Amino acid sequence: MRHLCGTRLLTLDRTPECMLIYVEMADMQIGELAKRTTLTVDAIRFYEKRQLLPKAIRSTGGFRLYTTGDIEHLHFIRQMHELGFSLREIRELIELRTRKVAACESVREFLKGKLVGVRAKMHELQKLESELVADLRKCNKELKRRKRHTASACPVLEGVVTK
Repeated sequence: MRHLCGTRLLTLDRTPECMLIYVEMADMQIGELAKRTTLTVDAIRFYEKRQLLPKAIRSTGGFRLYTTGDIEHLHFIRQMHELGFSLREIRELIELRTRKVAACESVREFLKGKLVGVRAKMHELQKLESELVADLRKCNKELKRRKRHTASACPVLEGVVTK
């Protein structure tokens, strides 16, 4: 597309001195962002304060203004949080996310480390489950015994003292 402007030819061709850059309009206030992400206003401010969400630009009246890109960014934060990532880990993932293709190996190593941690927690939870089942059996055994004999102290609580 070309327009003649005075004696100069105006084009939409990209040149070093003239480039067209797409800038997303920041026109959404924090309340609207909260509704569209189902997060609270306080949660959004918290993520912004922790530098997980880019600092919002301000309107002339001082209101925070957000873009649809911020909605996507908050959905990513929430999804990573639901997967059990800490805020520090989410920040690292956000940084890696900006690198796109180059980040794949780093993300893989990051996820492998997270998986090791999850498996260790699962092992601890299985161990805890076994202990709880064993204690429950002790309680059941004592309660059955009480039907025929005099009651004695709870074996689980007595076992804690001697452990």
